[in-house]
Amino acid sequence: MKNNLSKTFQRSLIALAISTTVVIPNTVAFAAESSESQAEQEVERISVTGSRIRRPGAVSTSPIFSMDIEELSYLQEPEVERILKVLPSTIPGDGANVNNGSAGAATVNLRGLGTQRTLILMDGRRMTPFNYNGEVDTSAIPTALLEGVDVVTGGASAVYGSDAISGAINFRMKKDFEGVELQYNHAVTGDNDGDKDNLSLTIGSNTADGKGNVAVSVSWMNRDQVLLGDRPLGLLGIDSESGAGLAEFNAGLPPVEAAAGCDAPNVVDFVEGSGSTTSIPTRFALTGYAPADGQFRNDGTIGTDCSRFNFNPTNFYQTPAKRYSATAIAHYEINDHADVYTTVNYNHISVVQQVAPSGTFGATFDLPLANPFIGDQARQYMIDAGNDALAAGLLNTPGLTNWRDENNNGVVDEADYLNVQLRRRTVELGPRTEEFSTDQFSILAGVRGEIAGDWMYDASYQYGETNRVTTRGGYTNLTNIQNALDSTDGVNCANGVSSCVPINLFGGLGTITPEMAAYSTAIALQTQKYSQEILLITANGPIEQIKSPWSEEELSISVGYEHRTEKGSLTPDECLKEAPASCQGGAGGNLLAIDGGFSSEEIFIEGILPVLEDVAFAERVDLEFGYRGADYSSVGSVDTWKLGATWQPMDNLLVRVMQQSATRAPNVGELSSPVVTGLDNATLDPCSIANAGNIDATLNQLCLSTGMVQAQVGTVQDIISGQINTFDGSDPTNAPGAEEADTFTAGFVYSADFLDNFVITVDYYDIEVENYIGEFSPQEVLDGCYIGGDSVACSKIQRIGGALTLSGAGVELFTTNLKSRQAEGVEVNVDFSYDLGDMGELTFNANVNKYLTHKQQSSDQSEVIDCKGRFGTTCSPTSDVRWVQRTTWSLDDLTISAQWRHMSSIDIQTDQIANTFEQFRKIESYDYVDLFASYHFGDHTKFTFGIDNIFEKDAPVVGGEVGSTSYNSGNTFPSTYDNLGRMYKVGVKLTF
Repeated sequence: MKNNLSKTFQRSLIALAISTTVVIPNTVAFAAESSESQAEQEVERISVTGSRIRRPGAVSTSPIFSMDIEELSYLQEPEVERILKVLPSTIPGDGANVNNGSAGAATVNLRGLGTQRTLILMDGRRMTPFNYNGEVDTSAIPTALLEGVDVVTGGASAVYGSDAISGAINFRMKKDFEGVELQYNHAVTGDNDGDKDNLSLTIGSNTADGKGNVAVSVSWMNRDQVLLGDRPLGLLGIDSESGAGLAEFNAGLPPVEAAAGCDAPNVVDFVEGSGSTTSIPTRFALTGYAPADGQFRNDGTIGTDCSRFNFNPTNFYQTPAKRYSATAIAHYEINDHADVYTTVNYNHISVVQQVAPSGTFGATFDLPLANPFIGDQARQYMIDAGNDALAAGLLNTPGLTNWRDENNNGVVDEADYLNVQLRRRTVELGPRTEEFSTDQFSILAGVRGEIAGDWMYDASYQYGETNRVTTRGGYTNLTNIQNALDSTDGVNCANGVSSCVPINLFGGLGTITPEMAAYSTAIALQTQKYSQEILLITANGPIEQIKSPWSEEELSISVGYEHRTEKGSLTPDECLKEAPASCQGGAGGNLLAIDGGFSSEEIFIEGILPVLEDVAFAERVDLEFGYRGADYSSVGSVDTWKLGATWQPMDNLLVRVMQQSATRAPNVGELSSPVVTGLDNATLDPCSIANAGNIDATLNQLCLSTGMVQAQVGTVQDIISGQINTFDGSDPTNAPGAEEADTFTAGFVYSADFLDNFVITVDYYDIEVENYIGEFSPQEVLDGCYIGGDSVACSKIQRIGGALTLSGAGVELFTTNLKSRQAEGVEVNVDFSYDLGDMGELTFNANVNKYLTHKQQSSDQSEVIDCKGRFGTTCSPTSDVRWVQRTTWSLDDLTISAQWRHMSSIDIQTDQIANTFEQFRKIESYDYVDLFASYHFGDHTKFTFGIDNIFEKDAPVVGGEVGSTSYNSGNTFPSTYDNLGRMYKVGVKLTF
């Protein structure tokens, strides 16, 4: 019987594999199963590892972690991104808790190697990306039809092609749904905000002859906003370097208001040191001359600095979103040789991002000192500052003309122009918003069936398209503000344009009238389009002539051909194109059109060869191999392969090992992005006033070599709000090539009788990526030049007026191939159940990940950045050990389940220790407990209830500059830790 089951496994597995877009020999995880093959699936699982191993991960040569529909239902979560980000194998990507820096999507970052290295599939098929960077928005997953999720870790390019460097995540849909299912779920925080509602209706039916099935599902989801100002932790920006604001937060005190005459909405006292220096009233500085600065008062006079702007409250902890989706899945068996199938999916998704009101952010302006909005005292202050700079020889420096002597008298006076920095928060324009409106459509059509004997085929065509419109509002139009400042009568602008309205920036709230605001702001639009077209043909079956002398089973292979075409574009409106600063001042630079794409021709072969069977110490040994050759229109020919084996020494033990070579071709954005200006994170400018005490002769000379004059070294302002100007885009002279990765996995699966259904899997993985595509971080460039003395790094630094934040200044961060990155670790899964007799059943499962290595290095000259157990501007919080453990008790119609989420402690990156407040250098370990309960009432109704973070554990406090802007927000890491407190969930499902 055992031999017969083994043969059945091999033959039925290949038959199943051909019905999928891609093939994973020795696993059933991604099979597009029919009702008949589901019965075979149980045979497959029994034949390999015994009756107690039932999960796909237990029969696969590559490690696979799976969650079935029951486990997913415990989470009561319509957003799969929130489900996956708590898994130990992932690090949070973009999503609901990313605000400043969000792309308005939900992405997954497997093994922390980057979202672009995680391949997202639905029923074994590639999903259509939402942007030109090739990223997939998991919001498009029709959760009402979801049957399970499989996570393949350790690389899978030989199976799936490009992008599966760190693995693949496959969402399995229900194939033979029959009946009507209406489901409603509601979630709300313990503070009675952040509501989320989801409603879905699914209808399915088999055909009258029983040969086919059609299912249609429609759904609606709404997610409400939560502002940083809605939580005590988010009320005020806490300084990560000095700890300013922490004492007030710990004492439960509100932000300290600015002194009378310097007050305005969301303005805090300057002495407190937290918040933005782009404040209200306006701060003034003479460009390139640090001693000449000050701040206006509400009455129009200038004095010392008196306030900063509290930008926190207006930002989102949770972004608002709406989603409408419709999906249809159908198949029909015409005969044994033709089973046709199709899937059609449509989504409309809108997400809104919001940050604090815009401003001029230290932009430079040619200001006529005769501007009538400038008060007499302030005008004299500016004239004196100009003459002081003139005496110091710093009015006109290389690359910067600070002074126009209009009357040619050799001194600065009211007739002249000065080039000045005005830091004015334009509260009158309202908050800055960015609305992402996305329409996504995809269709799959195919036919599969028998060729002859045990050989089968599958041919399919797939097309997907994403269209997105992004609308920006509330930003300053710096070009128009320059025009509006150039006025000597307060009525007319010097440019003579009748629509130009002179602006008053020389005071507090209300100096900008509605008419001034209308001229000095702009609504900006950009559109993105992405299309993906895939033709796939596969055939598989046994080759009876090839057989091991120690096994009765022949070689089984799968061969295939895939043609894929991908195109992406970005079209900004005219004002967004203006360089170096667009009409969207405060958005970090400008945008230029992107229009590119690539195609690939790929052939692949995979096989399983049973080598040993029923011999001493080997009930079974199988050899698995695969090869994929691809020819890209962008980077040429690349090859990937895999070689692995499974060894079953006894009924209840399976040992597996796999070596793979993987590649990733550059996406459209990496290949075709023009050079534009932007903002990125950095912590310290070694040539600034913040580092003045450490500037020796060597460093002084390096500062001069990057465009500074001697008087500017050690006197220019330091980095503001953790960001500097950058020049981004594809390297104009050296386009990136393909990434290469070596992946090794080894582990075992063991089952035992001392507990019901006890299974433990332990797998080691090592993923090493060479020539990975990315950009140097700004701090790497600064440190490479000023600490390492690297002339190449110094050549990437462009200073204006000695600074890195003025228009035209910044650091080159072109997309190119960098050196290497590596993720290495051990993952453990444990499952068992215990029969309690009349008291029901108790089940236990746990998934644990332990990182051994998590590091990256941009070049031979760069420092190795170790992210294992670290957080910082380069490292998203990467706990050394993470686990998710669930215990469930079931009795008749009642189920109660508890989930324990653990994240071990993490420390600040070593290169950030010196510039981080001591209490913010470490985050202790975190543990969360979630509860779930469900009850079946009658045959048609199921009620659910849940509480996440039942003990309401607060998120850690680290300030707002220790990490990247996207993930370090509201003084914490809201995507990693539960920042909204306790969450209540209720739901009802009606089934007919």
